[in-house]
Amino acid sequence: MPSPVSEFPAAAPQDTAEHFARKLAFEADCWDVHASFASGKLDFVLLDVRSPTLFAQSHIPGALNLPHGKMTAHRMSEWPADTLFVVYCAGPHCNGADKAALRLSRLGLFVKVMIGGMTGWADEGFAYEAAAAA
Repeated sequence: MPSPVSEFPAAAPQDTAEHFARKLAFEADCWDVHASFASGKLDFVLLDVRSPTLFAQSHIPGALNLPHGKMTAHRMSEWPADTLFVVYCAGPHCNGADKAALRLSRLGLFVKVMIGGMTGWADEGFAYEAAAAA
């Protein structure tokens, strides 16, 4: 009798490689975003899709605030068409990043979700930034 782990056989290595390569085409993690900013290798735009109030309280350094409801073709035309956007929201309990990714992809734009969002960023021990007081 197999264990609960092996009750369903593992996929063939090639199928597994294809699955995870495809998954990584849709998402980035907090560590990779942080490393990109730290190294200055910024080939993407980081968008915080939460409300302006929450963004002002704290956000990931280098992020721009753009709630998914404000992502229009006109607004997104501020960036070149081949721009890669990385979107995040509060964390795994929030689907704002998914809504933003859907909206951006429907506009024909390239997008990945930063898995974990603000919660993941905190779990990694990375610092937040607050908006400057007006």
